[in-house]
Amino acid sequence: MPRSVRFRKVSGGVTAARGFSAAGVRCGIKSNRRALDLALLLSDRPCSVAGAFTTIKAPAASVKWSRAVVKKGVARAVVVNSGNANACTGVRGERDAMAAAIAAAQELGLEPGHVCVASTGIIGHPLPMDKIVAGILDATEILAPDDEGAQAFARAIMTTDTVEKTIAAQTVIGRKVLTVGGSCKGAGMISPNLATMLSFVTTDAAISPGMLRRALGAAAGRSFNCITVDGDMSTNDTLLVLANGAAGNARITRPGRAFDQFAALLEFVCIHLAKKIVRDGEGATKFVEIRVRRAANDADARTVAAAVANSPLVKCAIHGGDPNWGRIVCKAAGCGAAFDPDKTRLRIGGALAYAKGVPAKTPLSDLEAAMKGDEVHIDLDLGLGRGAATMWTCDLSRDYVRINADYHT
Repeated sequence: MPRSVRFRKVSGGVTAARGFSAAGVRCGIKSNRRALDLALLLSDRPCSVAGAFTTIKAPAASVKWSRAVVKKGVARAVVVNSGNANACTGVRGERDAMAAAIAAAQELGLEPGHVCVASTGIIGHPLPMDKIVAGILDATEILAPDDEGAQAFARAIMTTDTVEKTIAAQTVIGRKVLTVGGSCKGAGMISPNLATMLSFVTTDAAISPGMLRRALGAAAGRSFNCITVDGDMSTNDTLLVLANGAAGNARITRPGRAFDQFAALLEFVCIHLAKKIVRDGEGATKFVEIRVRRAANDADARTVAAAVANSPLVKCAIHGGDPNWGRIVCKAAGCGAAFDPDKTRLRIGGALAYAKGVPAKTPLSDLEAAMKGDEVHIDLDLGLGRGAATMWTCDLSRDYVRINADYHT
């Protein structure tokens, strides 16, 4: 991140950037009669678009449609439904995703190929298209370029989320104020390679599709691909960024200072959104940061961080405030990455727990204190090289089991 880049947080989410409006309505997909379940996002002009999607081999119909839109590099709108994933629904699901894009395009006066689609919810159920179309009609009538529109959008994309997840920030590039804002959803089935999440980011920056893809790839690698709640991927993971150029900056078409500044702003927003997902993990009571340093290489560092972050035993210990550091060492030593116990040091919240193959002499009370807060920091120094990685996760509680045992019903 360029040292000279300064960010200022501002209100709004997907509507913070100039030229964007949003809405959220209830169309009746969810059984809760008060829950919003259809969201709409619109730019007042064509946008460069970039996206990242689930790497699972059974992608939802919405993923297939939006991949095709993103490949062309231009979009103006996104329609999102929650409560139904439209995944594993075959040819009908693909027709329904296309029908949603067509319905939105007709109401907004756009080409269907400029409308992205996203869905989240139960897998294996066909979309109730009569309700989807009616919801699109309702949403187009209340599109708003303000905080209210952004908040309604954020609520309408939620499933088991307990809070709305939005952020917006600004920086100055070439004497122009550029804004990036976003909203995401996700609380369970969260794991790297985008996790079970939907994330929508808007910006008024003028940037080519190719450079937007480049910035997004770097930002996703340091944010959404560094989080895990339960180690499970989904069929619907979608991350979209729309850039409409309304800020009036010189269009970013090549690497350079302007690109670096924009990429840093995009990364800042994506990291904040990713952390919000972990903090709202299903049943979560603690936010956990796992830092691995001096691994043999970055790939090994990431392997170790992911192994610790996804360990049910580690996550249960964290939930109970139990400084059972042996579980952490075992995951690091058994995940396949290079590991030498005589060179490894483990700290929990700054308190040394393990060093050079034996327990540290730190009082147990100090380690217990490091586990008591609502944030837990784990630092593994492998002493083997220059590799490093950071991941964010949460504890595993009884409520996680309750939420997922009852989810379908």
